[in-house]
Order: sequence, then structure tokens, then C-alpha cells
Amino acid sequence: MANIRLKNVTKNYKNVNALNQINLEIKDKEFFVLFGPAGAGKTTMLKVIAGIELHQMGDVEFDGKNMNLVEPADRNVSMVFENYALYPHMTVYDNIASPMRSPLYKEKEEYIKKEVHRVSSMMGIDHLLDRLPRQCSNGQRQRVALGRALVRKPRVFLMDEPLAHLDAKLKNLMRTELKGMQQEFDATTIYVTHDYLEALSLGDRIGIINEGQLIQIATGDEVYYSPANEFVAKLVGEPEINIFKSEIVKCDDTYKVLLGGELQPVEEDVLKVLLEKDLDYVDVGIRGNNIEFSLEKGDDSFVEGSVYSLEPIGNKSILIVKVEEELIRLIAPNDLQVELDSKIFIKFDMKNAMYFEHKSKEFITRHNIESLIGVSK
Repeated sequence: MANIRLKNVTKNYKNVNALNQINLEIKDKEFFVLFGPAGAGKTTMLKVIAGIELHQMGDVEFDGKNMNLVEPADRNVSMVFENYALYPHMTVYDNIASPMRSPLYKEKEEYIKKEVHRVSSMMGIDHLLDRLPRQCSNGQRQRVALGRALVRKPRVFLMDEPLAHLDAKLKNLMRTELKGMQQEFDATTIYVTHDYLEALSLGDRIGIINEGQLIQIATGDEVYYSPANEFVAKLVGEPEINIFKSEIVKCDDTYKVLLGGELQPVEEDVLKVLLEKDLDYVDVGIRGNNIEFSLEKGDDSFVEGSVYSLEPIGNKSILIVKVEEELIRLIAPNDLQVELDSKIFIKFDMKNAMYFEHKSKEFITRHNIESLIGVSK
């Protein structure tokens, strides 16, 4: 087990700044998820922690010990890759046993047999020990790769998108198993993904990374309910959050925001923060599951639009409604019957709206934020 700390870690590839002065502490036994788009620097950070890649500046520490000059083999970390990286000519048994037979460990065969059977039983692959990797399914091969990483009880598990090639049903199953394994082994785990569902369901904390910079380090609830900025808000959730440039307008003795061509109410606790900042414009973010729709005109809070598209995804559909020049994404049932360009009415749930600085795109506030974030603490 290990407490891992990165201090001002910088890694460049020619003209590309892969990691830019990363400062991060991962707690002992924590399941920490690195989440971000492709090319953000996630895999590079894993390789720097493992010692596979050398960084140009900064320090990597395990339990307060500087690891900059420590060879990868001496760091006692296990890495699981997206492509499994199994030896094709070896049986499942021999693949799992291979780390313990390496020159670094040279364990006795009796001990190796005991550990292989223990890990394979835990992974539910003890019936596959005599098979070659090509005789196993994708899910089985992934379990073999995880078993090989687990068998020598490393201080740190590094997992680079290990579920990327699995189907949705198997992903859900493996996510549950991964979390259970981590708790059983009490290992510090760093898990890389570009899938927001994996990030939210697995991480004790999540580090959002983009273009080599850490943007936010927070719990899943904090990332979802109070994203650091609009970039983070857009990464999480399906469909992508709707963000509107909105004017703050004085109406009698209060203020409202102009949204979808209509004035919308602002909750009192939000309004207090906005007025303190003396803003004329604000970006309002509303997720698709916080927008109601109707095929008939409801009360005055409904805004008229037209159906732009309807796209089924699994057990729901993404409905895109055009209001003036805005395309607004919301969730609809799969059995919804509408024609393109037909009239439709939508209503924003302003109690769940998020507010961002229009220029900087940084998060400002949302209604009831303290109780929402308190769920995660």
C-alpha cells in the first residue's frame, strides 16, 4: 500500500506538454480515477508513476520516498493495460504465474500454484487455467490480465482503461468486481478512463485532466453537481449539458435570466451570489434530465420550440428541440412519436440550473449547493 504524491511533475514530448506542473496526492488504499478526453495526459501520468516514462521536472513520491531514480521493477506497482497484453503462447495459468517467476521474485512453484489458484478462484476463472488466451472471451481475458496484476500483491495498481473493449453489460459487472477487489486487497489504485459512468461509479475521488493539466480533484457528487467549469460539466452526463448565454434582467423587485427567449426565475440563494458579483450576463447550464417537454402548451413557463431530431440510445432517446437559434438536448422515452419540425413545448427546471461566469466559464453556484455536495461527505 502507498500514499502517492506528485509535486510539480512536468513531462514534455518534443513540442507537446503532456503533463504541466501536476500536483496531486493520492491517499493510501484510495481508488483514484483519472478522467478526461483522449490525449489529455492520463496514460502519461500512469507511466510516470510506474517509472516507465521519465519526467523532466518535479518529484514522484511513494510514502514520502522520492522515486525519481527508482527503476520500474523496484517500485512494486502492477499495471493493467487496455489491450490485456497477455502472452499468447502461455496458458491462463502461466500468464497469471508469470510475475512470480520473473528474476525479481523467483517464487517457489508450490507457492505460485497456491496463489494462482487463490486469485483465479476470486476472479471466477479457475476453470480456464489450461486454456490459451485465444480460447477465452474478451471478458475472460480481462480477468486474466487483472489476475496477473493481483497475484503478486503490489503496493499500487495502475489500470489504463481496462474495460474499454468490453460490452456494456460486462462493463457494469466488471466495475462492481473491480471495486470489490480493491477493497479486499486494500490497494492504492489509480484507474484511467474517458467514460464518465466508470469515473463516477468507481472513484473515491476523481481527477479531471485535460491538455496535461488537472482541472478539478473532487468526489463524484462534487464533479456532477458543482463542476469546476463548463468543460467539466460537458464531460459528465448524457446528453451533454445545455449551456446558454443569459442576460440578467431586473423585473420589478427581483431579477430573472433570459433563457429560450423567456424570462426564467432565479432561486434566492443563487440570486444573492450573482448580485454580489455584479454580472450583466451569465452562462446557465441545464442537464437534459432537468427539462420537461409537452406536445401541448402548458402554463406560461413552457417555451415553444420545434423537434429537430430524436435519437434512441438504449432504454431512452435524446430529443433535440430547436428554440430560436438554440439546439436544446433533453431525455425522452423510446416510445415518443413525433415528427421532425413539429411544434413542441419545453420547461426548464431552474432549481437544478448551474451558473457559470460567461467570460472565464468557471462555475459560480447552483441552488441548494451545500446540501447536494454534503451527500458526498
